Amino acid sequence: MKRTKVKELLSSPKVGSDVLVKGWVRTKRGNKNIVFIALNDGSTINNIQLVVDVASFDEKLLKEISTGACIAVSGKLVESQGQGQSIEINATAIELYGKSDAEAYPLQKKGHSMEFLRENAHLRFRTNTFGAVFRIRHAMAFAIHKYFNDKGFVYLHTPIITGSDAEGAGEMFHVTTLDLKNPPRNDDGSVNFGSDFFGKETNLTVSGQLEGELGALSLGEIYTFGPTFRAENSNTPRHLAEFWMIEPEMAFYDITDNMDLAEDFVKYLIRYALDNCHEDLGFLNKMIDNNLLERLRFVVENEFVRLGYTEAISILTAADKKWDYPVGWGSDLQAEHERYLVEQHFKRPVILTDYPKAIKAFYMKQNDDGKTVKAMDVLFPGIGEIIGGSQREESYDKLIARINELKIPLKDMWWYLDTRRFGSAPHSGFGLGFERLILFVTGMSNIRDVIPFPRTPKNAEF
Repeated sequence: MKRTKVKELLSSPKVGSDVLVKGWVRTKRGNKNIVFIALNDGSTINNIQLVVDVASFDEKLLKEISTGACIAVSGKLVESQGQGQSIEINATAIELYGKSDAEAYPLQKKGHSMEFLRENAHLRFRTNTFGAVFRIRHAMAFAIHKYFNDKGFVYLHTPIITGSDAEGAGEMFHVTTLDLKNPPRNDDGSVNFGSDFFGKETNLTVSGQLEGELGALSLGEIYTFGPTFRAENSNTPRHLAEFWMIEPEMAFYDITDNMDLAEDFVKYLIRYALDNCHEDLGFLNKMIDNNLLERLRFVVENEFVRLGYTEAISILTAADKKWDYPVGWGSDLQAEHERYLVEQHFKRPVILTDYPKAIKAFYMKQNDDGKTVKAMDVLFPGIGEIIGGSQREESYDKLIARINELKIPLKDMWWYLDTRRFGSAPHSGFGLGFERLILFVTGMSNIRDVIPFPRTPKNAEF
């Protein structure tokens, strides 16, 4: 008999049919005559109840079946006589695939803290909460590809190992085959990378944007979706050392086109989650964040506020609030400022534009005032910045002047500058932090809980 997934059984039950299910035991209860087993196979938040007539099975087998064990069960699908489920399976045969030591299994009890589950991250997939989170993460990844594919974008794979630093921050992981205990050195004592694998200093990428621009200036509209890395010693609930980014780059888009796409994109993703993940979202709304569904619907149903940085500073300065970080023109906004604008002042998502040139990256298009650039950040409730982007500077002369101003080595940027020498065009793009999106969509409060294997300072277990 062919296995049927629990999700399929529950969505289109065929009462009276013989079925085969396989999965992991969530709970087991009963008496000397009858045993009830809740089985889950990961296909849905919901379990299927198995009804086991004790007299029909080997006593030793039933004793070995405990929470966490993996089993295969054949039986007849029937209408349930109890509360909590509409159907159940009267078991006729059970095969025990894998035992689970009831004394040692960490997830025997309910109500474990998130910190406990992070310490047992290799098993947390088996909980209802993390099953829901990672099914939603999958749905969002699929929706991202569907959105861009339907719009005619080309999916571009940008390199994970790179010789450039897109952000200019210097917080990068080095990639090398040199002997770290005794690397070759130049006369001035610096490391000589000439004999390294790539013959130069290389790092893990912080962004696929610069390479993405190369594709956009030929293919028209591209997007990247891959891992990025920041070697920042940050232990906040919003930071990871390894995370995923979605970065579209579009030829012939100005900053307004860029904002339009960003708003449409995130609304599409949230709408997709509401339409396709309702059971998992319903569970998270009940158990994690009681306002989750309301907040998701609110974002979809309302236009985003579009606001200049200078006006935002005026609003924050006038606010009757004591800030942990001072507010002033020329300073970067912190999460407390961003969330105030979204959650208290406007009470809806905000797109901030026209930031001071001094606090933004070299590639952003300069405004005519000489002080600001055509940057944009999309700010969400509970998150702060979820998207950052800009219209890119297409002028070779302005771009090279800005690179020199920031003392970025020209020898590392020749390939990027060539795109402005040969057929430059107006273009724009943005980056969406995938884990921050999942934080918002799931209502989880810590970014380590929305990525399967979090990489943070002093944490790289498996």
